[in-house]
Amino acid sequence: MADPDTSPLIRVRGLRIAFPSPSGPIEAVRGVSFDVGREKLGIVGESGSGKSMTGRALLKLSPKAARVTAERLDFAGIDLLAASERRMRGLRGARISMILQDPKYSLNPLMRVGHQIAETCRLHQRAGRAEANAKAMAMLEAVHIRDPRRVFDLYPHEVSGGMGQRIMIAMMLVTEPDLIIADEPTSALDVTIRRQVLTILDELVSRRGVGLIFISHDLNLVAEFCDRVLVMYAGRIVEELRAADLHSARHPYTQALLRSLPRLDQPVEELAVPTRDPAWRDGPTYRLEALA
Repeated sequence: MADPDTSPLIRVRGLRIAFPSPSGPIEAVRGVSFDVGREKLGIVGESGSGKSMTGRALLKLSPKAARVTAERLDFAGIDLLAASERRMRGLRGARISMILQDPKYSLNPLMRVGHQIAETCRLHQRAGRAEANAKAMAMLEAVHIRDPRRVFDLYPHEVSGGMGQRIMIAMMLVTEPDLIIADEPTSALDVTIRRQVLTILDELVSRRGVGLIFISHDLNLVAEFCDRVLVMYAGRIVEELRAADLHSARHPYTQALLRSLPRLDQPVEELAVPTRDPAWRDGPTYRLEALA
């Protein structure tokens, strides 16, 4: 496969997200900076590290109590910090799509799945009913759903978890966005279905040349699926490296996460529990020279 186009779609500089508390503001994201081109960028870290908060901030979907600031937050030349809610509604779904981790909570239980995909197309592309239905059917075929005509008329509770996630991918890609943010899109799936869904997502992203931010806890999955990886700890990026080099990471936190993973070639009775050094919280970010 050809090297990915790394021309930036998103430029983030000094992103901070703070929440009020009785003892003063608490920062959930602290000075995060990165670019995303037409590539697959993985963001990994433990729960509470700020991964999902960072992804949602790009769509201005942070909780109302959050105070979001940044030196720069641009998408394709658009200043997202200054963008109005009306402007953001034009970007969400149309040019930036987000795939959430559980379709049960993302699909409308009262609408047939095909109509939901078509509605997305009609809303963002102003397509007629017949054209939208045709595009929805084509997307169901593109995500390898058998008998798409039958599935088009099903309700969300009538499809499996794996099929529901494929439907979510179809809905997010039917508008042909420039950037996809996938927040733990396979965490609710078993290993076999997870592999199928990732293969489909990889195929569609590569063929359409869009950018992907893939948020996950699964370091092995990210190492195999993504092009680059950001490792987050305590609200900041502590390491940036190529996905192929993830298992040779230099930061002690990334190394601790890797040691906590089960390995078939090195079985142990008890997995290692990462120990944390307070110095990691504000220490330097490890980067490969080529990525600096």
